[in-house]
Amino acid sequence: MSHENEKNAPAAKRLLQPAAWAAPRGYANGVAAVGTQVFVAGQIGWNGQCQFESDDFVDQVRQALINIKAVLAEAGAEPRHIARMTWYLVDKREYVARGREVGQAYREVLGSEYGIAMTAVQVAGLIEDRAKVEIEVTAVVPARD
Repeated sequence: MSHENEKNAPAAKRLLQPAAWAAPRGYANGVAAVGTQVFVAGQIGWNGQCQFESDDFVDQVRQALINIKAVLAEAGAEPRHIARMTWYLVDKREYVARGREVGQAYREVLGSEYGIAMTAVQVAGLIEDRAKVEIEVTAVVPARD
């Protein structure tokens, strides 16, 4: 399930890309990983005191990603350990229309880690009425990283 890197140590995360498929942009079609699994519940765009500071979609994306990064840190995980990410969107049109801004917020918070199996779905609503996005992740931290 793992492959060897330049240091001859097992890789913790391997991207799964069928040879005949076009390369995905901004995500991976699949990820195989070995290590401690970290499951982060869906995070929305409110702060650590469960208060929304903004109703702007991109601001909420940024805050949800900040929340994810904070929860990951509790397990000794970093954005590079994320293997799977699911986005629940109230309005897919806003997500598409503001894609550049979303990408910028993503890079500001999580860096340029796109080796993640990602899914985005539009939902009828989220539990918190003011929430415009909810993001959950699974990360895998290798035994020795």
